[in-house]
Amino acid sequence: MNTKKLFTALALVSVVLFSACKEDVTVNVDNPNGIPTQGTSMATVALNGASDFAVLAGASITNTGATNITGDLGLSPGTSLGGFPPGILVGTKQVNTNLATQAKLDLTAAYNDAAGRTSTDIVTLSGNIGGLTLTPGLYKTTSTLAISSGDLTFDAKGNSNAVFIIQIASALTTTSGRKVFLKGSAKASNIFWQVGSSATFGTTSVFKGTVMAMQSITFKTGASLDGKALARNGGVVLEGNTIVKQ
Repeated sequence: MNTKKLFTALALVSVVLFSACKEDVTVNVDNPNGIPTQGTSMATVALNGASDFAVLAGASITNTGATNITGDLGLSPGTSLGGFPPGILVGTKQVNTNLATQAKLDLTAAYNDAAGRTSTDIVTLSGNIGGLTLTPGLYKTTSTLAISSGDLTFDAKGNSNAVFIIQIASALTTTSGRKVFLKGSAKASNIFWQVGSSATFGTTSVFKGTVMAMQSITFKTGASLDGKALARNGGVVLEGNTIVKQ
């Protein structure tokens, strides 16, 4: 090969390598987990009368251990409420009051709103989402969703008003010790989990957001929530947990 051809070949190789490196950098910066950044912003889910409740259930609320709840606790139409004390409530109990009844109606409307959201760039999730970082927008899964290997991060990219909505067709679970982190001015009050069946949070897990479950919500020993636990038809089970309304 003469000198001219050699330089030409080296130049072509350099262009190819530069393009590949440039592409990798873009992916790593914008999309480190392979989750596309969405361009469609979501409006918040209006909870209305349900917004004052840290815990709201349809059938029952049961507690064992030193649970601490900051926010109101509501039950409608069920009447079975037990475990306070020893549980501590910094708020009011609303059992089949007008406020609890209205909150349940508003929860149904909020659940249906979240479940009915659509977007041209909705992102489909599946299986275990532990270890991922989610940016603002709309997410869905056609089955169950779990945080079971690694923690989950919500990154609002500096926008404190950014909304995240996760539509889950079936159950939501976290395993022991798993955590949800907030980054880039993300707020727990702007994260909405629409759960098609029931949610279960493993021992000492740390969760963020408003959980709206069609059936029940169960907190294993030591699990905590910054947000709201709202169960439409079933009950909420507590075992020495900390829930702070956000």
